[in-house]
Amino acid sequence: MAWYRSVPAPGAAGPARSGVLVVNLGTPAAPAYWPIHRFLRQFLSDRRVVEACPAYWYPILWGPVLTLRPLRTRRWYSSVWMPDGPPLLVYSQRLVEALKAALGRQPVPVALAMTYGEPSMASAVEALQAAGVTRVIVLPLYPQYSGTTTGAAFDAVTRELGRWRVVPEFRFVRDYHDDPLFIEALAGSVRRVWEQTGSRTHLLCSYHGIPSKYVAQGDPYPAHAQRTTELLTQALGLKVGEYSRTYQSRFGPTQWLEPSTFGQLTELARGGTSAVTVVTPSFAVDCLETLEEIAVRAAAAFRAAGGKTFHMVPALNDQPEHVRALLAIIRRGAAGWTDLAPA
Repeated sequence: MAWYRSVPAPGAAGPARSGVLVVNLGTPAAPAYWPIHRFLRQFLSDRRVVEACPAYWYPILWGPVLTLRPLRTRRWYSSVWMPDGPPLLVYSQRLVEALKAALGRQPVPVALAMTYGEPSMASAVEALQAAGVTRVIVLPLYPQYSGTTTGAAFDAVTRELGRWRVVPEFRFVRDYHDDPLFIEALAGSVRRVWEQTGSRTHLLCSYHGIPSKYVAQGDPYPAHAQRTTELLTQALGLKVGEYSRTYQSRFGPTQWLEPSTFGQLTELARGGTSAVTVVTPSFAVDCLETLEEIAVRAAAAFRAAGGKTFHMVPALNDQPEHVRALLAIIRRGAAGWTDLAPA
C-alpha cells in the first residue's frame, strides 16, 4: 500500500479545494554534455514523441543521437542560458508567478511541472496534494494540440495522479489555439514590434514541427496551427501573400511538416523580400527554439540568402495580455469551481 503517495489529503467530508497544474515540456538542468544527455534520453524515449519500434529506435537513440547531439546542442544552450537558469524554465516560472498574482487573494495553489526534467511532475503533484487540493485543472502550455506535446503531458499527469489514494476531480485544457484572448495577445505582441521598428513587414508564423506521418494518423496539430494563423492574420489585417506559415525544429530523416521555416525564409529572401517579422505562436515562453534556432540561426539563413531586416517577436511569456488570456482559459475550464471563479 506504500506505493501510494503518503502526503495526507482532506477527508471525504472536507471542503473542496482547487489547484492549477501548469505544464511545459522541459529543459536540461545545465548547458553541459551530461545534463543534455539525460534530458534527451528522457524526452526521446517517450513513445508519444518518437513513434518507432523500440528495437529499431533505441540503438539509434543510444548510439549516434545521445552520443553526438549533446556535443552540438550544448553550445546552443550556452548561448541563451540566463543567469537564473534555462530560458524555458525561467520564463515558465515567471508566468506561473504572474498567474498566482492575477488570482489575487484567492488561495488557489498553482504548481509548475515539466514533462521531462525539473521541476518534475511528481514534485508538482506532491505539492498540490500537500496543499490539500481535491480537484485539479491542468494547463499544458501548448496552444495547438499534438500528441507529441499535450498528449505526452496528459500521460505524465495521469501517471502521477494515479498514485493519489483519493483521486482528485480532474480537468484538462486540451488546447486554446483559437481562444480570442490568446489571439489578441499574439496580435498585440506583433503590433508592438511593428510600432518599435516603424514598419509592417512580411509576417512569418513559425510553429514547432512534427513528423508528417503523425498527421496522417490523425494528429490535428497542423489544422490548429492553420486556424491560429488565420485568426492572427485577420486580427492584424493581413492579406494573402503578406504572411507565411512554416514549421521548425525538425529532427532526423523522417518527413516532417512543410514548408520548413529555414527553407521558406531562404525562398522569401531570394524572391526579393528584404524584411521579415517572425512570430512563434506554438511557444508560450521563450526557449532554445525561439532564442537560438529562430533569432540566431534562422536570421542568419535569411540574411545569407539576401534578406536585409529580420525582426523577432518575443514569445508571450508573462506579458499581462498572456496572463489574462490563460487565467480566462483556466476559469472557463474550471467552471463551477467557486474558488477559481472571478472575485
